[in-house]
Amino acid sequence: MAPAVPKVLMMTRERLGALALNALLPVVVLAGWWWWSRDSGSVYFPPLTAILESLWDVWMQERLTSDVVPSLRRMFTGYAVAIVFGIAVGVVLARVHALGRALNPIVQFSRSIPPVALVPVAVLLLGIGDTMKIALIAFVCFFPVLLNTIDGVRSVNQTLEDMARTFRLTARQRLVSLLLPSAAPQIFAGMRIALAVAFILMIVTEMVAATNGIGHATLSYQTRFRISAMWSGMILLAVLGYLFNAVFVAIERRVLRWHYQMTRSSQGV
Repeated sequence: MAPAVPKVLMMTRERLGALALNALLPVVVLAGWWWWSRDSGSVYFPPLTAILESLWDVWMQERLTSDVVPSLRRMFTGYAVAIVFGIAVGVVLARVHALGRALNPIVQFSRSIPPVALVPVAVLLLGIGDTMKIALIAFVCFFPVLLNTIDGVRSVNQTLEDMARTFRLTARQRLVSLLLPSAAPQIFAGMRIALAVAFILMIVTEMVAATNGIGHATLSYQTRFRISAMWSGMILLAVLGYLFNAVFVAIERRVLRWHYQMTRSSQGV
């Protein structure tokens, strides 16, 4: 156990050093912003302190339950639907090659449509309620998960497939013990892309057609000339986007720990 202590300390120091390095530039930017805007009389560029006060008063109190929570609920509902159907359909299309080839033109055509271009169609068909936003997020996020699942399942090592047949694993056992774990790195890559797309679509749909939500409120503050509140909305979106990505990466590293250990071992690290 004794030799492990210096290694743990060294890893801790490396992580703290990496965190400090990552935090350095944001701290410098915020300090510069605060210094530059501290005596600002500009209507368009209010002091950073006024923006941070709006961030707390508007988004953490006044509009937390009426706008922030509904926005996140719609986004994560659509995102969850896309993950479930993307993985399920992806496994089927990867294993049934004839069906995969038959549907490939439709998949490629559908995923090529710019997501923003679908907003008017979605509003026309589904209105401006939650259903439209959830359905659009689910539809657009479906394709990154689907295509990465197909690639991941088709890339499963043939030797492992032969071993599964030798041990006469059932279809369910192959799915749970072989296909999904082997395809997990690529599935997570698709889910990460889909998360960014879901976040963007959440804001776009709320700015175009909504009666509440972070995007709707931010645009409303701009039209009503409440500039500090508008800037605070932008900061909130940036913070949320950063947190979503950080949480996703943490979950990915936890779930795919075996994959990263194998990669490091193969590289002799």
